[in-house]
Amino acid sequence: MTVKQLSLPELTDACVRLGIPGVGLWREPVAAYGLEATVTLVRNAGLAVTSLCRGGFLTAIDADERHRALADNRAAIDEAAALGTDTLVLVSGGLPDGERDLAAARERIADALSELAPHAGERGVRLAIEPLHPMFASDRCVVSTLTQALDLAERFPADQVGVVVDTYHIWWDDQAPSAVARAGAAGRIHSFQLADWITPLPAGVLHGRGQLGDGAVDLRAWRERVESAGWTGLIEVELFNDGLWARDGVEVMEETTVRFVSEAF
Repeated sequence: MTVKQLSLPELTDACVRLGIPGVGLWREPVAAYGLEATVTLVRNAGLAVTSLCRGGFLTAIDADERHRALADNRAAIDEAAALGTDTLVLVSGGLPDGERDLAAARERIADALSELAPHAGERGVRLAIEPLHPMFASDRCVVSTLTQALDLAERFPADQVGVVVDTYHIWWDDQAPSAVARAGAAGRIHSFQLADWITPLPAGVLHGRGQLGDGAVDLRAWRERVESAGWTGLIEVELFNDGLWARDGVEVMEETTVRFVSEAF
């Protein structure tokens, strides 16, 4: 998503040239290019698929909406398995129209996970609950902290449900470091993503993720913290940013690889 202006072949070619060993994929470009074609593309490039994004949106009250959401998430799990990734990222969903009960919405997520987690486990896929910054609680994700995400995940086996540690969303939370340690001790860190927090936020806050080093997040400290908690996997960089999307995608990738080293290591 950092370079959504690139086609999947352009993306994989650039990864190979720049020595990037893995890529986190999104369902929409995979569907547009074709699932089987994408499987072949990344396999031939020798790339690991670090995660598939996204499933989730599990807070619906309406029975038909809930049925459609569960079906879509089962499809996403199957797509992740086909792509060879063991991680499906979940953005849990916001409050339905007219609803104000956050606790009830989170319980509906748990109810959905009770149906989806066994399906994921059968296919070797882990569901990774991503907490989003509280500004997204009403419309995108009622899970706002890593602690809330863990409280949901811990109802299920660790090899089926865990969490995403995304610096953009949790850097502000003084309880997050202890939650990282808690998640690591339980083997529930299933994805680790870096992005910076820039101010002032762009008008479209959804696209406000800053290039590494351009904002307020101590990325090196977060990398050390998460690795100290036991994370040994690849680290994703996920930047939603209109300015970056308007630039040459390969140039952005080159810049991001340099910043990744200089800002996080």
